[in-house]
Amino acid sequence: MTTIKPGDSFPSDVVFQYIPWTEESDEITSCGIPINYNASKEWADKKVVLFSVPGAFTPTCSVNHVPGYIKNLSQLRQKGVDIVAVVAFNDPFVMSAWGKANQVRGNDILFLTDPEARFSKSIGWADEASGRTGRYAIVIDHGKISYAQIETERGAVTKSGADAVLASL
Repeated sequence: MTTIKPGDSFPSDVVFQYIPWTEESDEITSCGIPINYNASKEWADKKVVLFSVPGAFTPTCSVNHVPGYIKNLSQLRQKGVDIVAVVAFNDPFVMSAWGKANQVRGNDILFLTDPEARFSKSIGWADEASGRTGRYAIVIDHGKISYAQIETERGAVTKSGADAVLASL
């Protein structure tokens, strides 16, 4: 278990799961088929903002965290961000529904699953008590970490929110 920090390389074996958004499966009750998402490969030559939340549909995550990224998506794109992704402990079906509930279409923001919080645990940023993903943000710029912060105060979105990430870009 190694904490990730600016200057580090993004790990070469990070695989999340998700259900790709399609126009045919736009309804919140439409399930889709979960697939693996090889983040290490997909993000190798891109600028990526990855933020993590403890759980989909929870108060802080739904009221403060995700809406900040939705609101600031165009500013993130102006700063050269190719991909914005949120990851949580929840299964791919819940994450897909959460994206739809937030009216996120296409690949504006990827709603990814960190099965069993494997990635979060590997970087030491899973919640020890629950085993869920912690609340953090990481900026990966062509395979290198340029920003990595975890929230240490419960319910806070000061280091991992869109405003903090934008200020770091």
